[in-house]
Amino acid sequence: MKKIFSFLGVVLLIAAVSAGTTLAVLHLSPRGSMDVRWTSNRAEPFVSNNGQTSLSLEEGRGEVSDFTQAAELSINAVVHVKTTYRNQVSSQQMDFFEFFFGRPGQQREMPAQQASGSGVILSEDGYIVTNNHVIDRADQILVVLNDKREYTATLVGTDPNTDIALLKIEETGLPVILMGNSDDLRVGEWVLAVGNPFNLTSTVTAGIVSAKARNINILNAEMKIESFIQTDAAVNPGNSGGALVNTRGELVGINTAIASQTGSYSGYSFAVPTSIVQKVVSDIRQYGVVQRAILGVQMREITSELKKEKKLTTLQGAYVERVVPDGAAEKAGIKSGDVITRVDDAAVKTGTDLQEHIGRHRPGDVVNVTLLRDGKTMTVRATLTNRDGGTGVISAEDKASVLGATFFELTDAQKERLGINYGLQIKSLKAGKLKSAGVPSDFIILKVNNRSVRTEEDLDDIVRRANSASERDRVLFITGCTPQGRVRYYAVNLAE
Repeated sequence: MKKIFSFLGVVLLIAAVSAGTTLAVLHLSPRGSMDVRWTSNRAEPFVSNNGQTSLSLEEGRGEVSDFTQAAELSINAVVHVKTTYRNQVSSQQMDFFEFFFGRPGQQREMPAQQASGSGVILSEDGYIVTNNHVIDRADQILVVLNDKREYTATLVGTDPNTDIALLKIEETGLPVILMGNSDDLRVGEWVLAVGNPFNLTSTVTAGIVSAKARNINILNAEMKIESFIQTDAAVNPGNSGGALVNTRGELVGINTAIASQTGSYSGYSFAVPTSIVQKVVSDIRQYGVVQRAILGVQMREITSELKKEKKLTTLQGAYVERVVPDGAAEKAGIKSGDVITRVDDAAVKTGTDLQEHIGRHRPGDVVNVTLLRDGKTMTVRATLTNRDGGTGVISAEDKASVLGATFFELTDAQKERLGINYGLQIKSLKAGKLKSAGVPSDFIILKVNNRSVRTEEDLDDIVRRANSASERDRVLFITGCTPQGRVRYYAVNLAE
């Protein structure tokens, strides 16, 4: 997708679920970053410069006559994230012969790009949360505090499945926002959006919670979790990664996207709830990668038509279309046609609810799943698994151990420039099978063993299958191209 440049930045547009609407990922360039408070659910209130607590946590909802105190509690902990992308070499789209025979296309230098977004400080020692799309593949990340202090940030880890990233700056005694409980939010409750729209630093807007658990189909990830808080607080490009806070000044979400036909705010904005943010940030800090728990079901939303067709007794819940063989659900006794209505103490009204509740857990966790089968209610216990079907922790090193590499999916702009529809590019390369075979550090993998590679899950599955084959067949035949569009072929022997 071509980037549209202006003095305001770049807005990445993605098709929305409802006809005639576009979703604009708040993203003032290819990337950006933001900060969020990483604390326990209850912490000491933020103390203002005069040493007095600005707002008591004990005040009830609906009693706040203005938002000045909530703004004071949050504005100093929201940062401006500025990203830089070094010069890239661009080539014209590859035609048929260029793709298969490596004929180089015409090349031209592209100017360095800059972008900006927002972030939220989670801890006094410099951990900051933001959206993944804000900092994705940035060469340099600069964090500017509300008092104009500047720091070069280190990327700790990312999770494209929730569009969350964690940064770190080297500083102590930083202001933070109290971590609130997004589960306690009610539709109609007042919230504030704090961020840096259009490079206008430290901007605060107000609105109400319009809806919860919204799935807007905006994330491009294999195991995405979308359960957004929808608000009507004014949010624009540059707000990405900024704070959504309640009237007590507690963080309840990370602003991520808007629904718009123009790329600017037109009434609807969406934030990742802290119930998801806390789990993702905790995993990245502890393991370097998110521990994704899997129940092992494919779901359908329950409509009036489905209720009539399947003779269901409710419109609430997640309908189990298919159970993954040998997965957690099958082992627990869940069957196709069941309707899941609760996970532990949390009600499941839609498939989005089920995704969110399972997404809060780690592999190996045991959950009570309440379901309806033939009009009868029953509860089963399911032991959640990881993506490999086990219950152990997956480390960042595990993901890169076999091939010696980490990867990221191509952006729409890269796909358009190269004239391809998919691909997985090497992000980092160390001693391992790929490096031994002479694969370059920025190589784009398109096919392995004649199978298209669109995601890391695709590549992992191909490698697992090859490893389980006989020794003579444990070979990866890789087809791909360089970032300049030159096609290359490699053979990687996993048996050596």
